[in-house]
Amino acid sequence: MNANEMGKGTLLEALGIEITEIGHGRVVATMPVDHRTHQPFGLLHGGASVALAETVASLGAYALVDQDTESVAGLEINANHVRPVRSGTVTATGTVLHRGRTTMVWDIRIVDDQQRLVCVSRCTIAIIKKS
Repeated sequence: MNANEMGKGTLLEALGIEITEIGHGRVVATMPVDHRTHQPFGLLHGGASVALAETVASLGAYALVDQDTESVAGLEINANHVRPVRSGTVTATGTVLHRGRTTMVWDIRIVDDQQRLVCVSRCTIAIIKKS
């Protein structure tokens, strides 16, 4: 699975999200903090952080399922935005906390260029049987 190729023409491309690592139960991705991801006051938009977090969780979950018979979709996400960012790049690291038959729960931590915590998120992913 080439996640960056899959993201072409989607929100990932529009926000500049790049997947840098997909491992077993772990995904890392970056996103620029610029005009594409700012809110009107010049700070990183919380919705952009949530989009980054759900991207990491969804791709990580997809890497863990049987892609011939299963797919995944976000079921629930929450986020705490703990530090403002005006510029640079943020990096999201997602790790699977729970891997069940029908759901997965992912922990996502987003940090700035100085490795300071910007956002912490938890995302529940549904595992869907293909028909």
